[in-house]
Amino acid sequence: MASKPSKKLETFDNPFTARDYRIHMEIPEFTCLCPKTGQPDFARLILDYIPDKKCVELKSLKLYIWSYRDEGAFHEAVTNQILDDLVAALRPRYMRLIAKFFVRGGIFTNVIAEHRKKDWKPEPAVFLEAFEEQSNTRG
Repeated sequence: MASKPSKKLETFDNPFTARDYRIHMEIPEFTCLCPKTGQPDFARLILDYIPDKKCVELKSLKLYIWSYRDEGAFHEAVTNQILDDLVAALRPRYMRLIAKFFVRGGIFTNVIAEHRKKDWKPEPAVFLEAFEEQSNTRG
């Protein structure tokens, strides 16, 4: 196997530190284990952030997400842990992680966690368009 799971998040310098801009990522194949039953839990993660000095390198993010595949974690705990790890690595101006867990026992769970850099104030929003779900795929 060429790659293996890793908790190391790699970064690169933000090429446009003078501007607030949004980075939007969708991770449709997140998996962890239920800490009670050991059965797999599946989720779609939606990550939005406004970088400050650093951006996350995508391969390292993929390997980091993969590292949860065999770990038992409650939905609330794993969502907040991922956010905390990303914030520690990137120190973004703003970050939101939405974890949309698939149905389990007839219940869908969505967990939303956010971080705002102290003293950061966003520019007023101008809504010209919104990202559609799965907008980067063909179907």
